[in-house]
Amino acid sequence: MNRREFNRSLTAVSGALGLGALSGRLTGRSARQEAVSGARISNPIAVSTYSFWRFRSDSRMDIPTCIDQVAEMGFDAVELLLMQMQSEDDTYLQSIKRQAFVNGLSLCGMSTHQGFVTPDPEERQRNVDLTVHQIELAYKLGIPTIRVNTGRWGTSSSFDELMANRGIEPPLEGYSDEDAYPWVVDSLAACLPTAERCGVVLGLENHWGLGRTPEGVLRIVDAIDSPWLRVTLDTGNFLEDPYDRLELLAPKTVLVQAKTYYGGGTWYTLDLDYNRIAAMLRRHDYRGYISLEYEGEEDYRTAIPKSLALLRKAFSRPA
Repeated sequence: MNRREFNRSLTAVSGALGLGALSGRLTGRSARQEAVSGARISNPIAVSTYSFWRFRSDSRMDIPTCIDQVAEMGFDAVELLLMQMQSEDDTYLQSIKRQAFVNGLSLCGMSTHQGFVTPDPEERQRNVDLTVHQIELAYKLGIPTIRVNTGRWGTSSSFDELMANRGIEPPLEGYSDEDAYPWVVDSLAACLPTAERCGVVLGLENHWGLGRTPEGVLRIVDAIDSPWLRVTLDTGNFLEDPYDRLELLAPKTVLVQAKTYYGGGTWYTLDLDYNRIAAMLRRHDYRGYISLEYEGEEDYRTAIPKSLALLRKAFSRPA
């Protein structure tokens, strides 16, 4: 008997026996029935420690303090910014893992930095070695995925200039993006044996460099074609017409980074429709974490709780 025939028979029997509630549970529950049963009806909502730090000299909160803030605000998980760590020794790493555990928080991801967009093979190898090390740090922390980048050409004089140019950067003289794709593919592929051994999925972010477009991200991910290299989807890194671009990446997404900009953003502000983004991700059966990256000027103590409420509402399935 196939599934459709089974469900039809079950409905008929349960109706005859007055067991409609049983049939409802087994043949397709509404969100309201799931809530009554205790089943989860929302994506788990995390927050990146970057949201409290944001590369600002006046707000560089350490990770233990961030974890306490995250727990008090009521998030489900925390994503770590590796650059924010005060140490990489085992005692420090395990204290972070313990602190998250006793606060009822998952360590759901870690954002790392590396760059493979360079014609120098020795520099690319240094970044492969760096990424392998980062994978091993995530393994020690029990973190299942790390955000990775392609890197960029570095021809902008500053990040402010890069942002002023909407993330577009000219290649080094004598080179093109076509030269850079094989560098990135080969470098990330060299990291995958360690990722598989450690059980850490690499999530290539739609960021700057070759990751500035969904086509660029997918060209790399599809070329490698491994379950250990997928996509970290950042809602705030497509500055024009984001929704169709985000949807192109949704089928291969393992972590969503959700930007908010209360009080206006530092470099730019996007008016993102999270109800629309949540509906799109549901169409692709995305069940994973939504990790807040707050980038606004409003005080984090009011803006981050508002962001949590926004994301909770958007990513709860409608009754």
